[in-house]
Amino acid sequence: MAQTVSVDQVTLYDLEQRFGLRQVESGGFFPEWQAELPKLTDAEQQRLARVEAAVANLEHRSVLENTVKLAVIAPLLDLAGLFLPPFYVTTEKTVDIEAADNSLTVRGRLDILVLQDRLWVMVIESKRAEFSLKVGIPQVLSYMLAAPERRQPLYGLVTHGTDFIFLKLDHAGPNYARSHQFVLGQNAGLARVLQIMKHLAAAISPIEG
Repeated sequence: MAQTVSVDQVTLYDLEQRFGLRQVESGGFFPEWQAELPKLTDAEQQRLARVEAAVANLEHRSVLENTVKLAVIAPLLDLAGLFLPPFYVTTEKTVDIEAADNSLTVRGRLDILVLQDRLWVMVIESKRAEFSLKVGIPQVLSYMLAAPERRQPLYGLVTHGTDFIFLKLDHAGPNYARSHQFVLGQNAGLARVLQIMKHLAAAISPIEG
């Protein structure tokens, strides 16, 4: 009998067994996040500094719920030009998640944003960002595997506002790879995230209509 697995419970093992998904370790498969990246302007760097200050204020109050997209994701999408043609942003899915740690139960949400059907952003929202990014990786890969676009590589970004991981999926295989994890406030992590987003936007925009 066929078994149905909820998207909030799917694991990488499920995707490997059911769809033959395989992770590629070779840097040659996903060079986009390591390539020569566009330089940021002074204005962009100043805007990122304001984003970091906003997040520091939110963390001080231990409140990140429903503010991640406002404080971090929306400015990044705007600075990367992803709110402008030929791009569009739609909210595809919202999935509730729950994790228990001893006597503490943390509830969160996975928000899927689709940008031009080739760039997927998963935002993990919770009260104190307790959820590891590993929670979101199999979920966003599930949606990418089901995406109608199969001729060109698809890209994903998983974040809870302070940590970021980029993904690349090629339906031939299918195969995927992930970037290093970037951390806001460490080693210019937020600036690197914006540079990669701008690079991906430039790479996919000529292909779509």
